[in-house]
Amino acid sequence: MASTLDLTPRASARGVGSNADTIPPVYAYTAAGSAFERATQPDYFGWIEHVRAAGGCTRPIRLAGQLLTVDPATGRVLGERHTDGMPDSVIYTACGNRRATVCPSCAQTYQRDAFQLLRAGLVGGKGVPESVAEHPAVFATFTAPSFGPVHARVVKRHTCANRKRCDCRAEPCHARRATDPTAGLCPHGRPSVCWARHEAGDTVLGRPLCLDCYDHDHQVVWNLFSGELWHRTKQAAERWLAKLARRRGIPRVEIVTASGKTRKVPPVRLSPGKVAELQARGAVHFHAIARLDGVNPDDPDTVVPPPAGFTVADLVDALRHAAAQIAFHTPDHPDRPDGWPIAWGEQVDLEPIATDGSGEVTDGMVAGYLAKYATKSTEATGHTSTRLTADTIGDYADPDGDHTARLIDACWRIGRPTGTPVPLSERPRDPRPTPGFVDRWECPDCGLHTRYAACPVCVAERQAALDTEPTKPATANPYARLRRWAHMLGFGGHFLTKGRRYSVTFQLLRDTRIAYRRHEDHAHEHPTAAGPPVEQRDEVTTLIVGTLTFAGVGWHTTGDALLANTAAAMARERRATGREELAHEHATTPAGTVPAAA
Repeated sequence: MASTLDLTPRASARGVGSNADTIPPVYAYTAAGSAFERATQPDYFGWIEHVRAAGGCTRPIRLAGQLLTVDPATGRVLGERHTDGMPDSVIYTACGNRRATVCPSCAQTYQRDAFQLLRAGLVGGKGVPESVAEHPAVFATFTAPSFGPVHARVVKRHTCANRKRCDCRAEPCHARRATDPTAGLCPHGRPSVCWARHEAGDTVLGRPLCLDCYDHDHQVVWNLFSGELWHRTKQAAERWLAKLARRRGIPRVEIVTASGKTRKVPPVRLSPGKVAELQARGAVHFHAIARLDGVNPDDPDTVVPPPAGFTVADLVDALRHAAAQIAFHTPDHPDRPDGWPIAWGEQVDLEPIATDGSGEVTDGMVAGYLAKYATKSTEATGHTSTRLTADTIGDYADPDGDHTARLIDACWRIGRPTGTPVPLSERPRDPRPTPGFVDRWECPDCGLHTRYAACPVCVAERQAALDTEPTKPATANPYARLRRWAHMLGFGGHFLTKGRRYSVTFQLLRDTRIAYRRHEDHAHEHPTAAGPPVEQRDEVTTLIVGTLTFAGVGWHTTGDALLANTAAAMARERRATGREELAHEHATTPAGTVPAAA
């Protein structure tokens, strides 16, 4: 909710601003006092304009340094501006965090960008051809398997108008007949049934019926390898479609690779976009958009329709077959010599997407649904923390604690080093050549005749090969990443990923927004992508070079944060009200007329 604090002090009969709390007096160390002190300064409006770019950010980044205006033709410095002459002697920039619990303002910007990115892959725009609206597309949901019974709210038939405020009567959580062998008590003496009809906000949702029966180790390992499971599922679906094309007599397409070689590829391919969601039980499941494309032999990077005859039903069959087929075991671990099985759960939902708005699942609904989860993290589990270390793991991990504490403990325990390092004194030393020259000899590998103890050609080739290897070689322990991602309950992947050809990038959307803001006050057509306006591209421009350094994070005072966030909240409310009024006017305006708000 936006603050009711006035952005500027109103003059009263006694000459005191309306925000001033005179009884008791306002102290500068309080939020209201520091805000009042800032609002009474003569440069207040200049400060508000200066922090507008990061006005709604919870913890903006502060930068200090100088900005140089340079002539790109001659390199001559035309002007110089230092942050010491700006308000607060710094430049504020938004943190850009995607998590709504960390920074609501930046998360809202990220969510809107994600919506535009995902929707453009379904209906076109933003550089994506509009012909993609005719491509078969499916909204898929892949869930994790069961690791033990948990409290759940199941509604078989919804009668509510809004699922967000669902008040429908739920079924009993875990009802069992008396003759059911699973009824009664679990091996640890706890009830294995639950007759409660849980409400939507019940805190026990997602919690195991018995913490000791629940397989916490398997769940965190599944979270770790869920990205590999998705990758294999996508490949299996593409193989299914390739076999289908071969059975229908559609030949493979010859394309030229970047290295100049020619190879044949299947005539169809998948262009996916997916979002990961952490359930209340702490397991990851994926919401994905799968679009079916063809292959252009002349330009493989272009987006073209699939061959004639491919429908949404073929795409659904391919994804359903891949989800049921793909399963593998993780590498061996001292706690589990055979590894853990990785496969999808029984609940796999595949719904066709109607881009014309005629079906139950539309492009706008799917894009909005995925964009909403792109700003979430582990909040559904009740756990929020930054990356854990050996000093902080004790505050969150507990093998005998609650559900999330046991998951974090499983991450730290399974991700421990499994090998015993050999002491340095016992490690074999590489043979070192004797200094100086030796008798002439012929290298058996390259045939070089040399008097050096080591062949200089082979040494150079071996060093060149070492230079191409990564600085930090991959560890032999595939479970070591569990400690790095213990705060995410083992999941270390990106929450929003997409295929390279599915849609545009976040960078393009951000560059376009920056270009628009730079020229929004000018009387000319705005550019469609980053860069100057069309009519100014041939004119002489200047280059601004910034030598800025990191100066800190956050606002100087709580009063500054209150004022900046209040101004941004009021701006968001005005935009939201304007969008609602415009949508209402569009809905009530007869066809063929232009709304006044447009």
